[in-house]
Amino acid sequence: MAGVTKHRRLLLARSPRLGACRPAGTAARGTVPLGGGKPRARPARSNCGSQRERGELERGVFCVRNRKASDSLALAGIMRSPLPRGQVRAAMAGPVALPCRPCFGSSRNGPFELNREAPVTVSPSRGGRGLKPAAAASSSPARRRFSAPRRGSWALREGLWLKQSTYMEQPTVQFQYEVLLVAMTGADPGSFLAWSTFPAFNRLQEDQLRVPLISTREEDKNHDGKMDQLHFKLELPLQSTEQVLAVQLILTFSYQLHRMSTFVMQSMAFIQSSSPIPGSQLYVNGDLKLHQRQSLSHCGVDVRYNVSVINGTSPFASDYDLTNIIAAYQDRNVTTVLSDPNPVWLVGRAADAPFVINATIHYPVEVILYQPGFWEMIKFAWIQYVSILLIFLWVFDRIKIFVFQNQVLTTIPVLPVSSYKQHQS
Repeated sequence: MAGVTKHRRLLLARSPRLGACRPAGTAARGTVPLGGGKPRARPARSNCGSQRERGELERGVFCVRNRKASDSLALAGIMRSPLPRGQVRAAMAGPVALPCRPCFGSSRNGPFELNREAPVTVSPSRGGRGLKPAAAASSSPARRRFSAPRRGSWALREGLWLKQSTYMEQPTVQFQYEVLLVAMTGADPGSFLAWSTFPAFNRLQEDQLRVPLISTREEDKNHDGKMDQLHFKLELPLQSTEQVLAVQLILTFSYQLHRMSTFVMQSMAFIQSSSPIPGSQLYVNGDLKLHQRQSLSHCGVDVRYNVSVINGTSPFASDYDLTNIIAAYQDRNVTTVLSDPNPVWLVGRAADAPFVINATIHYPVEVILYQPGFWEMIKFAWIQYVSILLIFLWVFDRIKIFVFQNQVLTTIPVLPVSSYKQHQS
């Protein structure tokens, strides 16, 4: 028969009914149980309800109801297929793997499909439990795979309304010349040297106070009126018996954004490095990056964080504790961090040489997360709506033309009824 392949395929659909499906109007001639007995005649009707399944039967494709494949399935499905004699004898003696394609069938538990890659093994054993994937014909039954609807495009998944957006801006950063330095000279709690630009902190240090030499320079490399990087150098004088094992340094900045909303805050960069070997110099090179936990507004002025990171007027030592300073700073929703500092700890200091900190901090272009305004949300929604609307209008117009031109639906011309006024005699 034309269109019949070498190996007939089996379409499995879960149903409490048994046996092979036949086209309407054909009897069950040739359906003989393996156990012997007379052939059982069946009503001449089709078990395959859809026109598509009946067409597949005419092309030689069988539809099997997957509750129990009786022995008649082996004869009706294998004996009537154009298989070589060796494969037919093998089918009578043991399981034969036939190609299978996925099919959907209605059942009490809903539609399902078989594994697309695993062939189906038909075994003439009693009860017909041989309908299994060939890879697991002896242990596991055919797997169910429930089909899920495909997701739409990005715009449909995200919705028509734009809730957050981003833009790029070069921030206006300026070094505030506020420094807090703590250098550890030993493992003991009191073995440290400290200094800051806050007089109240310096008065609390007493003998641990050591005034360093500081030089700074901010550079505008692209000449756009905004600073691009800071060169910071600190030289801490040491005695011949003193050694530096760890360094903690805080630098404060003024950070401003002006493109959308005006955002002004006081931020900081924290530098920390340590080594078991006494050092002579610390080199740091990193970016002052903006870190957001909350999106900014699209307009207005935001100065909620325009306060000093360090309370330099407080006489209490707890206000200068690094743990309290960093904890209060991290409570903000918008901060700056020194990203990728790449510290380099150099050793080999001379007896009368100071400990040197060289830091280069870049001010990169930032991607700012903000909440869009009303008109920006309307514009974004309108673009998506119109792009989808035009496609649907074109498709529906073509469908309407096809339906009326080819008279797919029965239509009756209706003439407009002219309304007139009855004259009273």
